[in-house]
Amino acid sequence: MHRHRLPIGIQTFAKIRADDHYYVDKTGFIRQLTDEGTQYFLSRPRRFGKSLLLDTLGELFAGNEALFRGLAIHPHWDWATRYPIIRISFGGGLVRSRAELDDKIREVLDDNALRLGLTVEAPSLSGRFSRLIQQTHAATGQRVVVLVDEYDKPILDNLTDPDTARATRDGLRDLYSVIKDNDAHVRFVFITGVSKFSKVSIFSGLNNLRDITVSADYSALCGYTEQDVETIFAPELSGLDRDAIRRWYNGYNWTGAAVYNPFDLLLLFQEREFRTWWFETGTPTFLVDLLMQRGFFTPSLARLRADEALLSAFDVDHLATEALLWQTGYLTFTGTRQLGARREYTLGYPNLEVESALNDSLVKALTGQPGRASELTSRLYDLLAATDFAGLRAHLDSLFAAIPFHWHTGNPIARYENYYASVFYSHLAALGLDLTAEDASRQGRVDLTLKFNGRIWLFEFKVVELEPAGRALQQLKDRGYAAPYRALGQPIHLIGIEFSREQRGVVGFEVETL
Repeated sequence: MHRHRLPIGIQTFAKIRADDHYYVDKTGFIRQLTDEGTQYFLSRPRRFGKSLLLDTLGELFAGNEALFRGLAIHPHWDWATRYPIIRISFGGGLVRSRAELDDKIREVLDDNALRLGLTVEAPSLSGRFSRLIQQTHAATGQRVVVLVDEYDKPILDNLTDPDTARATRDGLRDLYSVIKDNDAHVRFVFITGVSKFSKVSIFSGLNNLRDITVSADYSALCGYTEQDVETIFAPELSGLDRDAIRRWYNGYNWTGAAVYNPFDLLLLFQEREFRTWWFETGTPTFLVDLLMQRGFFTPSLARLRADEALLSAFDVDHLATEALLWQTGYLTFTGTRQLGARREYTLGYPNLEVESALNDSLVKALTGQPGRASELTSRLYDLLAATDFAGLRAHLDSLFAAIPFHWHTGNPIARYENYYASVFYSHLAALGLDLTAEDASRQGRVDLTLKFNGRIWLFEFKVVELEPAGRALQQLKDRGYAAPYRALGQPIHLIGIEFSREQRGVVGFEVETL
């Protein structure tokens, strides 16, 4: 089998096609888009191929036929018609004020005018954009294609400064509202970014913009499907554990086909090593800080529920935790159901990479001791492998003793009832083992289930200031949480762990093996 070049970091369609890179044909989706409508919005996490998709659209509407020979759309496109393209991207550099945003917009519009051979002047930036669209139509005789990449980056760059974020949001809203007013001059619009800001806040004038973010038909518009991996990337699979590839990197879903993050797979094929490639390219500091401030119960990350309105209610003044986790790619859809007029989504980790790496970041934040937390995570694995319960109890004492006193007094999350259970869960989840939080059965929900080393570990947590001592283990026994696992014929460990907020640590640790 012929091995092509790996298109790592390449966002230019022409370069991929000309230089013998692997290419996953997305033009079938593009044909469907152009047949069904004219104005679209798509949100996807970073490094998912959004920029490449936009560049592909640009080359298609520009009529560069040679690049599309052999692809799905080639026999169905009118190559005789060439449309003028206006490209807007906020991907490069940081915008730290409304004035810097205005300068950036002016620069982008001037670059487009120069490329199109036009001179465009207007007192306002929105007026300049409007005239650019109109003059381009007049000069070429064809309606304009508008492609917007990283539409939201100036806002996201300033989320920790709400006043600046609001100012940049308002500036972008003024810019994008021009598209609606010039509908007669526009052939096609495609806008992409990481976040899914509410239409009221950004696209209030663009009520004809179709949001395909959560569309089963376009779930695989960006990313690689299982079939793509098995066929297009077949030459790269030799020597790699296929099941491990799925566990590590597959699982992103927008209510349709599940996909892999392209960046992960390409780095895996290049380095032949399983690592948190995507996670390492972005530090979720803002997200982690927000979870800490809100006292978020980290085991809930494995199974959240949210309705459509909540996931769309994302703006500077209202950053819904669930929406932020989903839109940034740390959670994905794992199920949907219709409740009367209400559509509800279940969210969970997309794969092992995200579950392990995110919880590693969380436990470091929860304990305030990044170096110590990393060291203890390695030790935890050895204790579990050895089934050393006495060592595990001592290990938990060490974990909580390592948290500085000033951290307890200076961070609101330490006052939440579920703080200690969150620390232990994220500490364990950072290992990337087969772990289920709030595992449901007919008897109820056990706090934590671990399947490891041919054994079943059932954990129940209690805070002694809220319930009598000894209740954790007793609840595991009284509710028969072990029953669903007896048929496996494996040892089952019932482990009750009790914390004290006053003593800031573990005060009860009981084990019973069945």
